[in-house]
Amino acid sequence: MSGVLIHLPQEPAVTVRLGPGESARFGRGSGTAPVDLRLDDPAVSRLAGEVRVRDDHWLLSNFSATQSYLVENPEGAGEYLRVPPRRVGAPVPFEFARIVLPTRGTGVSFQVFAPDHVYLDPDGPEGGVRGTQTLTAYSLDETATYFLVLVALCEPRLRDESALAVPTTPEIVERLRAHPRYAQLTARAVSAHIDYLAEEKLRVHAPAGGEAARGGRRNGKREALVAVALRFGLVGEGHLRHLPARAPAGPCGVRVGGAVHR
Repeated sequence: MSGVLIHLPQEPAVTVRLGPGESARFGRGSGTAPVDLRLDDPAVSRLAGEVRVRDDHWLLSNFSATQSYLVENPEGAGEYLRVPPRRVGAPVPFEFARIVLPTRGTGVSFQVFAPDHVYLDPDGPEGGVRGTQTLTAYSLDETATYFLVLVALCEPRLRDESALAVPTTPEIVERLRAHPRYAQLTARAVSAHIDYLAEEKLRVHAPAGGEAARGGRRNGKREALVAVALRFGLVGEGHLRHLPARAPAGPCGVRVGGAVHR
């Protein structure tokens, strides 16, 4: 288990990483009620709740006396659970979750990328054996959005279209929005999935040196993700079927509705 990544999609975005036994509190915050995730909405309690990490899962506590919180599974078909007021330590089973707090508007939310799910060793006897557990080096859920983002990153090299270019975040958004399920996908969400892949799933780092700007580091991170995914066969040509169909090429090789030109 590599920990939990909490992402608050605002300007600027806030990311908090927690290890086993660690916790992060969220709410409006105040001088007497400091929080790790500040949610600036008058309908949110100053100290609204807490995320706490265990070895193989995480818990959500609702400190509100009147409001229930929703935990949505963005990867499921409307799957969610409700955490009632004053509920402490509700276990959350989703690998990727969105916590939604009610407000007078559309609500405020943040995302939690959970610990890797642990399974029995397929080569071992049923029920497991004593001794040190065999862990999966790269635990990827091929039905998750982060995996589709990884496939989109690898697509040009899998199709042998470019030896060097890796899609940018806006290009990935454009590529995946053709899928009905991802019509509302944002660049901020894609960036969060890329960070989760790099920091928790594939555990890669952008090369040191070179461009020190944020954009340069992100480019290096995408390059490193593609390199690991292709080198270890985590993504292959067979995974391209999960991507939406590409727009047909128009005259002179210009792809209609795409960003690729000749």
